[in-house]
Amino acid sequence: MSGRRATTAPPGPGSPTAPGEPRARGSVALVGAGPGEASLITVRGLDLLRRADVVVIDRLAPHELLEHCPPGAEVIDVSKRPGHHLVPQDGIDALLVERARGGARVVRLKGGDPFVLGRGGEEVQACREAGIDVEVVPGVTSAVAVPAAAGIPVTHRGLARGFSVVSAHEDLISTVPARRDHTLVLLMGVTHLARSVSILLGRGADPLTPAAVVESGLRPDQRVTTTILRCLTEVAASVGVAAPAVIVLGDVVTLSPLWEHRVITGS
Repeated sequence: MSGRRATTAPPGPGSPTAPGEPRARGSVALVGAGPGEASLITVRGLDLLRRADVVVIDRLAPHELLEHCPPGAEVIDVSKRPGHHLVPQDGIDALLVERARGGARVVRLKGGDPFVLGRGGEEVQACREAGIDVEVVPGVTSAVAVPAAAGIPVTHRGLARGFSVVSAHEDLISTVPARRDHTLVLLMGVTHLARSVSILLGRGADPLTPAAVVESGLRPDQRVTTTILRCLTEVAASVGVAAPAVIVLGDVVTLSPLWEHRVITGS
C-alpha cells in the first residue's frame, strides 16, 4: 500500500482544491470484489479501482486489490466483525456522500456482490438522496462461489432445482423450503448455527440432510467440514468452525469430492 493514505475512520473533508477554485462533483461506485480470491473482481470493478481517489473497503473484500489503487489514493477501512462495527452503517453512508461532495471518485469495495446481503442498497439510496452519481458494479457472490469452491453446485439436475440464500442473523429460516431437494445457503451463520439447526429440525427438515460448512472460501486457508443436519452443531463445534463461513444444506452437498458423512454418536 505504498503511496496510499490508510485510515480507519473518516478524517476531515474530501480532496482539497486551490483557493477560489470550484470543487468538481464527485461520484460513488459500489464495486463487488468477489468472494475471496482477488482475481475474481470484474474488469469494470478493477478499472474503477485504478482511477479511484478514495477507496472505502470492507473486511471481506480482498485487501490485495488495494495494490491497484493510484498513488496517493485515500484508503478507509470500515471493517465489520461480529459484535463490532468499526464505522456504523449510517457513518459509512455519510462518508461516501461527504467524499463525493468533495469532488472525489469514491470506490466502495465490498466483498462478494454489493446487493447480496451486503447493505449495498442502503448505500445507493443514501447517495441518490444526496444527489450523488452512483454506479453499482456486480460481483461474484459468495453464496454461489464459495460452495462451488468446495465442489458443491447450488443446483443440479435430479438433486436440486432451486436454492435459497438467507442471512442467519434474521428470522427467515422459518420461511424457506426445508427440503433436501432445495438447497439452503446460510450466510453469516456461524454465531447462530445452533438456533438455525433447531428451527429447521423443528419444521420437520430431514435430520439426515447433507450439510457443509466452507470457511474462508476461495482463500489459501479454505476449509470444508461436512456432516448431516442433526450433527451439524456438534461437528462444527468440535472442529472449531469460525467466520467467515458459508453453510450449505441439501443433497447437492454429496456431490463435493470432500463429502464425508461425519456423525456425532447420540445426536
